[in-house]
Amino acid sequence: MKRILNFLFQTKIRTKRAPNVVIDRVNIDLPEYQGSVEEVARAKCMSAWEHLKKEGKTNVRVIVEDTALCFSALGGLPGVYIKWFLKELKPEGLHRMLAGFDDKSAQAMCTFAVMSDEMQEPELFQGICPGQIVVPRGETSFGWDPCFQPDHDSGHTFAEMDKNVKNGISHRSKALEKVINYFVTNPN
Repeated sequence: MKRILNFLFQTKIRTKRAPNVVIDRVNIDLPEYQGSVEEVARAKCMSAWEHLKKEGKTNVRVIVEDTALCFSALGGLPGVYIKWFLKELKPEGLHRMLAGFDDKSAQAMCTFAVMSDEMQEPELFQGICPGQIVVPRGETSFGWDPCFQPDHDSGHTFAEMDKNVKNGISHRSKALEKVINYFVTNPN
């Protein structure tokens, strides 16, 4: 039996490893929750699940993705609020935020939250990519990629990397691998 999985994010997902999963992308305007990465992902997922249930959908399974960029020198900020910081400051401003600090380390975090009718609360799958905040380099094709240099042998920012290399080491790919493994072992 194929199971419909409702995705609430824009990343294209390949499901070759989970052939019994059918992807149905939905666009729901969710509130902007505040809290830790885990709290925000859980709240978004529960809200989306409840929305779909109210629409009369049955056998609902939802997955929501949230991303954070956490600066060590700032106690984890901007964290889940990176979208708003980036909108106002751009990658150059994110780098300048750490001008007075020796510690430029950061963690890129991606959290997927999964909720289904059989669950009491969402299951979380997190991927973390440690790195440094640097002077922006490379094309600005995605958010803060020009100022985040992962702790990887290449010495390149995400923006400078070949997409296949980036996708092999990124926080999102690490979290997504956990999600795929979950669906392979829990197809129903």
